[in-house]
Amino acid sequence: MFNCPILRPLTLLALFSSYALCGSVTVSVPFAAPSSAPTISPSVISLSIELDRWTDWSGNTTRNQFFFNTLNNLKQIAGEGPRLRIGGDTEDHADFSPTVKYATATFKAPTAATPYFEASNVIVGDGFYQVADFVPPGTHFTWGVNFKRGNMTTMFSEARSLLKAFASPALANMTLDYIEIGNEVGGMTLPAYVQEWTGYATNITSSLNMGKTKFWGGAFAATTHTTDGFSPQGIFANGILNSHPGSLMTSFSQHHYSGGCTPDAPITGKLQYLMDKALLRSNLTHLNADIAAVHAQGLDYVLGETNSNACHGTPGVSNVGGTALWMLDHAIFGAEIGISRMYFHEGIGYKYNLIQPVTLTISTIDGTPLPKPLPPHVQPQYYGAIVAAEAIGNSGATRVVELSINDPRISGHAFFVGNKLVRAVIINSLVYLTTDAGTPRNSTLVNLNISGSGAPTKMTVKRLFMPFSDSTSGLTWGGQTYETSDGRVGGSLKVTTANVADGVVVQASEAVLLTFM
Repeated sequence: MFNCPILRPLTLLALFSSYALCGSVTVSVPFAAPSSAPTISPSVISLSIELDRWTDWSGNTTRNQFFFNTLNNLKQIAGEGPRLRIGGDTEDHADFSPTVKYATATFKAPTAATPYFEASNVIVGDGFYQVADFVPPGTHFTWGVNFKRGNMTTMFSEARSLLKAFASPALANMTLDYIEIGNEVGGMTLPAYVQEWTGYATNITSSLNMGKTKFWGGAFAATTHTTDGFSPQGIFANGILNSHPGSLMTSFSQHHYSGGCTPDAPITGKLQYLMDKALLRSNLTHLNADIAAVHAQGLDYVLGETNSNACHGTPGVSNVGGTALWMLDHAIFGAEIGISRMYFHEGIGYKYNLIQPVTLTISTIDGTPLPKPLPPHVQPQYYGAIVAAEAIGNSGATRVVELSINDPRISGHAFFVGNKLVRAVIINSLVYLTTDAGTPRNSTLVNLNISGSGAPTKMTVKRLFMPFSDSTSGLTWGGQTYETSDGRVGGSLKVTTANVADGVVVQASEAVLLTFM
């Protein structure tokens, strides 16, 4: 199968197979940050949580300790935890009642195609917003309120309760950055949308104390890139920023999934398509005109809802190790082209989750009853967030640049603090599937060319290992695991020291973090 030298296992973590060194590539790594290198947020990987079951994530009478731990892991590494957007489809299926303590919801029966539906109806009360105090202190929120029902009373009641909760002493250590009015609005003309949004937002600003809270704009499912369609260019051309509430729109959100819902579509049905280096980049640079239009207005640009494949993800693609590599590359490259944050969508039992925060009793794949309940756990994508947090670090001022690597499967990013190179991530996106078991694992030697006075000669090497690209468990980061009962890291740390001049070997479906000494 390989015309490459067969070598000993790369690390003690790879004892199950040998690997095949199938070539080398040389990459120039700048020792000083290029002037064009943008700052990357420690919370570039954030979470969008489906509103209907928010209290399952947070806990209601008591904290969901597993969810708290998984968020806090990231905060401890990067100094800032993921930001949370509470919204999604059910944001526009929600009503408010002062007699409901937390929330009640109605769900369809599970099916093989959709084991875990969004709620068809949600009624929330004051406690729904107050339980935000159960997540790590310092968490920043965006919260969605109902737009689609055309009921301003519902929207106003939700906004009033939301703002009241975040003004209370209990939430003094939390920040409500934005209110989002409506999710993926359609079914009307763009001028009608701008007029109605402005009316809803005016109702909030004229009657409630917004404090420092602003508005998120957009939250569109797609973009036309034009001034007469649902896009940033479209709502700006129609004057959305000209009103008082429009002046409080300081961030624009778009929704963008890498694949669709059709199982036989190439990018949906094949893991290698999702992980493909060139396709990943074209999927994001498609948004360049929108990003530029938003920045031209002095606004922040985010992907307020994103993930691998839409419709809760695809089995064998969205819930496996290769997706951790995709997310790592996707988020960092996005930051390099002007996307401030990406909010990866999550829902109870969704296939593309980073975190499953509650015990599940039916399969996320086909809806059949599980032989025994599946306790809270992280999924492979969570490791991508951990690697990104460590690569960015806790300086609060890390800058990043993509490394030019002449290999269709190898990508890389360099990180700088105080203009000085500190770390680099190298990702090998070639798949190594369970069907390849017993065959040598392709690997590439990446030679590093770091020039400049004081350039490092030593580095540490930390590896994100997965048994196979389509493994749903068994991943390790530096020999350690987050697949623990409490979501905290377990196991012994394994990091090696190497000479920069020797380069680094990276296996198929592996990422390495190089920390320069």
